[in-house]
Amino acid sequence: MRREFTRNQRLGNQVLRTLNELLRFETKDPRLEGVTLSAVDLSRDLSVAQVYFSTLNPNADPAPVQKGLENASGFLRAKLGQAIKVRHVPELRFEHDDSAAEGQRISDLIDDALKSDASH
Repeated sequence: MRREFTRNQRLGNQVLRTLNELLRFETKDPRLEGVTLSAVDLSRDLSVAQVYFSTLNPNADPAPVQKGLENASGFLRAKLGQAIKVRHVPELRFEHDDSAAEGQRISDLIDDALKSDASH
């Protein structure tokens, strides 16, 4: 019988939940206010976690947030190690998730197309 979720997926979901809680309640960096982690991709050997983040304002510059996350990665990794039971805590690498901005751009294009059709 095939497993529904792999260990990699279960651990990725647990890492995502824990990191989101840590960002909301434990971090003091003002650059990290309003940051949401959207996904975690773990490497096959579980040594690296690619963490995707987004901000409340999809048009805001993600560079300061990424710098803040990179500065807090040691703290987040240490807290993550206390929260989850794994032999080796994965290295955290952060990348901006621009899907919200892309979704807004597509929605604007659809709205413009509907307005132009209505005017014709």
